[in-house]
Amino acid sequence: MSVTVLLVDDEPLVRAGLRAVLEAQDGIEVVGEAADGASVVPMVRQLRPDVVAMDVRMPLLDGIEATRAVLRTVSDPPRILVITTFENDEYVYRALRAGADGFLLKRSRPEEIVHAVRLVALGDSLLFPAAVRSLAAEYGNAEARAALDRAALTERESAVLRLMARGLSNAEIAAELLVGGETVKSHVSSVLAKLGARDRTQAVIAAYESGFVAPG
Repeated sequence: MSVTVLLVDDEPLVRAGLRAVLEAQDGIEVVGEAADGASVVPMVRQLRPDVVAMDVRMPLLDGIEATRAVLRTVSDPPRILVITTFENDEYVYRALRAGADGFLLKRSRPEEIVHAVRLVALGDSLLFPAAVRSLAAEYGNAEARAALDRAALTERESAVLRLMARGLSNAEIAAELLVGGETVKSHVSSVLAKLGARDRTQAVIAAYESGFVAPG
């Protein structure tokens, strides 16, 4: 699978490092760079990347607002991978709530960076570390719990959502539940539709915020 990436970070060295790592891989192409969030929407419209790797803290427009702007104004928007220094940064969680598909630590190893980009491009969710899961639980409220209750997930859909919250891929969920891959894909689609979630990441956030899945 070929993946095109737009890099957005106000630090030139970070952009250069990410470009070097990603372009060393077959099937990944960096199609552009931006130094602030205000440039993201026009560049996404022009370049149509599959993934935007975006710093969460930037001048002019941060990664949270840039994420909202892309999802609000761009038809068929790209996947958004937030870049951060600290995994327990509340900005990261706010970006995920705004619609980002996952996040990447700046200190990640090259193979982790490549894996994250490919995984997000495929539509899979990234496993949230304990710090982010705890933030999700802190944001929990009665409204989130009521929304999940209204979704009326079946027993199998509930099991699938719990495994999604653990960061398992469709293939891993299929192995865990001893069912076929297409069956899992169907259940995942049903879970997203019932929760009104854009993607797996948003479904996982709903699972933690509602208390359906505990941070531990």
